[in-house]
Amino acid sequence: MAAPTPTDRKFLGRLSLPERTFVADALRAETVGGVLLLAAAIAALIWANTPLGDSYESVRDFHIGPSALGLDLSIQHWAADGLLAVFFFVAGIELKRELVAGDLRDPKDAALPVIAAICGMAVPALVYVLVATTGGGSAAGWAVPTATDIAFALAVLAVIGTSLPSALRAFLLTLAVVDDLFAILIIAVFFTGDLDFAALGGAAIGLGVFWLLLRKSVRGWYVYVPLALVIWGLMYNSGVHATIAGVAMGLMLRCTKHKGEKQSPGEHIEHLVRPLSAGLAVPLFALFSAGVSVSGNSLTDVFSRPETLGVVLGLVVGKTVGVFGGTWLAARFTRAELNDDLAWPDVFAVASLAGIGFTVSLLIGELAFSGDPVLTDEVKAAVLMGSLIAAVLAGILLKLRDRKYRALTDEEERDDDQDGIPDIYEQDKPEYHLRMAAIYEEKAAEHRRMAELAGASHDGGDSPA
Repeated sequence: MAAPTPTDRKFLGRLSLPERTFVADALRAETVGGVLLLAAAIAALIWANTPLGDSYESVRDFHIGPSALGLDLSIQHWAADGLLAVFFFVAGIELKRELVAGDLRDPKDAALPVIAAICGMAVPALVYVLVATTGGGSAAGWAVPTATDIAFALAVLAVIGTSLPSALRAFLLTLAVVDDLFAILIIAVFFTGDLDFAALGGAAIGLGVFWLLLRKSVRGWYVYVPLALVIWGLMYNSGVHATIAGVAMGLMLRCTKHKGEKQSPGEHIEHLVRPLSAGLAVPLFALFSAGVSVSGNSLTDVFSRPETLGVVLGLVVGKTVGVFGGTWLAARFTRAELNDDLAWPDVFAVASLAGIGFTVSLLIGELAFSGDPVLTDEVKAAVLMGSLIAAVLAGILLKLRDRKYRALTDEEERDDDQDGIPDIYEQDKPEYHLRMAAIYEEKAAEHRRMAELAGASHDGGDSPA
């Protein structure tokens, strides 16, 4: 007689209550930031394509900063290298938390989102290279369509009014965290200029001091903020992209809770900095990066020039096929069964949502074609167009299942005993069932009383005057 097969694990199953709470808080801030990001991108496009377009270029290209320190940068440069360092600092904390306390701490659980993210970056890059080289264009922009913008994706969800179940939202967030990790590696490896080893050594020493202060439990923003600025300035002057400094500092924070702590230091700092990142840093980057000239000819060029067409197809087709295909293969390989409440079309819809590659795609586009301003603007237009198409496609697919999603979300959030914990997490607790029994007994007694009053009224109405 054959031995029984082990129970297959569930993919996109119910989150634990602490993880669900963390995901909800993180995505709430990202959603607000995504709406601001969307507004900033629209404002940039309007500003750059009106009679005030010259003023947009003047502000964007205005230089400010101490030249003696090598920091005489344009406003656009400050936004890309300075403000995005805050964004990547938060990404570093998210990654550290996922590795030590989240979905990535268990290799079996981490395999699926990691494989999905890797395929979701490899396939768009392959699509770009095939389209660009076949058309005789440059392969330098292969990394442009590889990134997913979680804030923009959540903004799309907010605009179209779709409420995803927490498991799908957590999958999207984890996918974006792993995606950010590989985007950081791409920037560090492929877009590092001539190295200044003295500055790089100074940045390394600064990071060592930062780590030591954290281990000694030194507190005070007035210690860490100046040190972080010094590290960032040295990293910028070293030739390594300055955002790497933000990632490195984020990864150094402790993201596990000690006894008596409600939050780990990493979670606490992320809670403080995330609004600054999502609400200010990223929208300002979008404001000074998304302002490209849009005309009939430029839109035509997006679909006719090999580099820009490769970006559009990489985001819309490559991302969707890569994430969905990687997820399906990983599920088959790990023998993980899909949650009974969901279907593979739901995974496909989320995969299409991953094709919204705004912030990091714009940044990589600037880095890949820094010597060609015209092509840089065209690639930015392609990123905007590809992200828009992916957003519309995802919106349609998600709307088709909106009623199912709302029912699942309502079930997840139902709290009939009003104790602040969703009922779905208390089904194995006797106290919950006793509370519900008392609630129903109270309701039953109320209905019996109302029935007696209704009966008395009825009898009184039938009696003769």
